[in-house]
Amino acid sequence: MDIGWNSEDLAFRDEVRAFIDAELTDDLREAGRWMTSVYADHEASMAWQKKLHRRGWAAPAWPERYGGCEWGVVRRYIFAREMKLAGAPPLSPMGIGMCGPALIGHGTEKQKDYFLPRILTGEHFWCQGYSEPQAGSDLAKLAMRARRDGEDLVCSGTKIWTTHANVANWIFCLVRTGEFDRPQMGITFLLIPMDLPGITVQPIVMTSGEHIQNQIFFDEVRVPAANAVGAIDDGWTVAKYLLEFERGGNAYSPELQVRLNRLREIGNDNGLIDDALFAARLARAQIRVDTLETYEFMAMSEAAKGGRPGLSGSVMKILGTELSQHLTELALEAAGPYGMAFQPQAGMAGGPNHIASSDNEPAGPRTAAVAPLKYFNDRAGSIYAGSNEIQRNIIAKAQLGL
Repeated sequence: MDIGWNSEDLAFRDEVRAFIDAELTDDLREAGRWMTSVYADHEASMAWQKKLHRRGWAAPAWPERYGGCEWGVVRRYIFAREMKLAGAPPLSPMGIGMCGPALIGHGTEKQKDYFLPRILTGEHFWCQGYSEPQAGSDLAKLAMRARRDGEDLVCSGTKIWTTHANVANWIFCLVRTGEFDRPQMGITFLLIPMDLPGITVQPIVMTSGEHIQNQIFFDEVRVPAANAVGAIDDGWTVAKYLLEFERGGNAYSPELQVRLNRLREIGNDNGLIDDALFAARLARAQIRVDTLETYEFMAMSEAAKGGRPGLSGSVMKILGTELSQHLTELALEAAGPYGMAFQPQAGMAGGPNHIASSDNEPAGPRTAAVAPLKYFNDRAGSIYAGSNEIQRNIIAKAQLGL
């Protein structure tokens, strides 16, 4: 596999850099550079999406006929890396990265014509209704009901840990529409407007003060049955397809490479890079990131030929999230004593922080103040989108026959 950049690749890289230089304002760079979670500040993310949409670059992997770029693996990687290098705020993955591919793969032409353009513009901002209080990694245990009543599905139940439900105007949900021997059957993938009567959003504020997660309650909410994606009772097929993209549809390595370079800069600034033990840990981390990058090139190359992420999505999710957690540990070590203080005002969270005070400047370097915020937030990386233990079970069963 040849992964060197040719002249066309380099010309595209320069085109991306020129666009970033012209459009990425200082406030947007701040929002991307000082993120403490996988989500950027909502307003900054939406502002950047509008600029990308005007350029035609909001959906790098979507087919051109649906408004996407239909770029190959090399261009998608170059684009992602340049965005990370510049500190651009990432777009919310719920619409372009998840609901969009599900519609492209399983939606009707009428659904695609209506929803896909609105996802691109940001007119529709999505959240994901999967997890319930008793159904997380074992998603087939979900209990939110949707009974058929004429042309509608009447939904009752609750969803939890729903990111950005407080600002979303649409949610894609898995609902129970039937009972079968296999719990995966009888589930329907349903698109629900968030302004319907009977929907209540309750915030979940973390001990860090951040409000990103929510619980949603549905009380006899009437949704047109035409909003089901795929067949009624066969939503598990759509959900599995979508989860492949959530777990491994995008590369982790561009961000990890950028974070490693920043770690070296911090180490140089405080002299830690001269510590043989710390330098050795950085070198080992670099080897692991380079290995993941090569694997991602192989997986995305297969996807570019028409394949799907499949098991590689689980592999990339495990390696990417655990490597990310390891880098937060190294960053915390590099922060030294400045990393011991809780200074939420130093970071840019994916939602409002109810205890951060903008009046207080962080003590010490901002990179050090952000290190513990990112460390604690990233503990969830090996849990969300299906815990890494579940991913290992999937690989063991499907690939090894265990």
